[in-house]
Amino acid sequence: MSSLAQKRILLGVTGGIAAYKACELTRRLRDAGAEVRVVMTRAATEFVTPLTFQALSGQPVRGTLFDPEAEAGMDHIALARWADAILVAPATADFLARLAHGRADDLLTTLCLASEAPLCVAPAMNRAMWAHPATRANADTLCARGVHLLGPGEGSQACGETGEGRMLETPELLAGLEALFAGGSLAGLHVLVTAGPTREPLDPVRYLSNRSSGKMGYAVARAAREAGARVTLVTGPTALAPPEGIECIPVETAAEMHEVVLSRSAQVQVFIAAAAVADYRAAAVSTHKIKKSAGHLQLGLERNPDILAAVAALADRPFTVGFAAETRDLERNARTKLMKKGLDLIAANDVSGGRGFDADDNALALLWPGGGTKLPRQPKEQLARQLVRVISERLRADQGSKFKVQRGCNP
Repeated sequence: MSSLAQKRILLGVTGGIAAYKACELTRRLRDAGAEVRVVMTRAATEFVTPLTFQALSGQPVRGTLFDPEAEAGMDHIALARWADAILVAPATADFLARLAHGRADDLLTTLCLASEAPLCVAPAMNRAMWAHPATRANADTLCARGVHLLGPGEGSQACGETGEGRMLETPELLAGLEALFAGGSLAGLHVLVTAGPTREPLDPVRYLSNRSSGKMGYAVARAAREAGARVTLVTGPTALAPPEGIECIPVETAAEMHEVVLSRSAQVQVFIAAAAVADYRAAAVSTHKIKKSAGHLQLGLERNPDILAAVAALADRPFTVGFAAETRDLERNARTKLMKKGLDLIAANDVSGGRGFDADDNALALLWPGGGTKLPRQPKEQLARQLVRVISERLRADQGSKFKVQRGCNP
């Protein structure tokens, strides 16, 4: 039985060409056993008539904030309280902007502000509108407030262009909604995540490090927590606040991270190595500041322990996920790392030209033995949720594995 059975879904439809897809979505929600009520913006009625949604949902369609007949029965506050979840599909750039700024100038935005139910939005717009900094900033703001962004996808658009901005298809939207009520795709599991850079001292004031901000690893930790897992985050030095509800263990060097991770690996079912660990450290650390001298300076370096390979080599290892930051031959180099270290999955990103570092968005190529998929450029919070979804799918696909997702079990 679908986790949407007997759930009350408030479907918001805004004024984009993808509004026609909301008709099929309404029907499939009802097929899954959900009760659906539809709220349309004025612009949405230019694309699909309210009568269509009334026939598909079996319920009157609301469209205006001040409707004497509706307010005499179920007023807008009661409707906000009625919903178990709100899904806005399609969500236009204008709607995202109004929602991000807390506007309540029509029925749909008012309901979103007045409801305490989970809120999902499915962006749908021209690729340039989605890529515009204003739209991305609004999407980031909504993610930070706990709004679930479902998509957008990538492909051909009604305008004739191709790129990111397509509304996700109905099965993907249903899966996103189901995850809200399924107890979490990682419920009952303990997940260990590493994040940020490491610092390898040269002397009392200098160190070797890299440009990692830790944003991706922190987003992955939060996404795993949202999916119901108990999460431990081992973090190198960052400027980020510790995520709420997550055990954080700060470290500085690769050796320290290696020690903590190996001590915890036997206690977890999933290990996600998102940290950018320094490959080398100083062979000898000076006890005093190295003074400037004529000519050049030579530093002796030695290899740091390979944390990811060490975990993957354990006899009773967790499901092991690595990251690969590459500047060329992305998928070839990542798959080589996947196979050489014996990983279950690897997330590869192109960092040529400084991309991905200290940024709020990224793109990933996910590879596993015998398969793979690509996650298009999007906010890291959203990207992390999609990565966690793929990890949970790979866990289930691992037939005969010891990993079992126990739905409804509190970690």
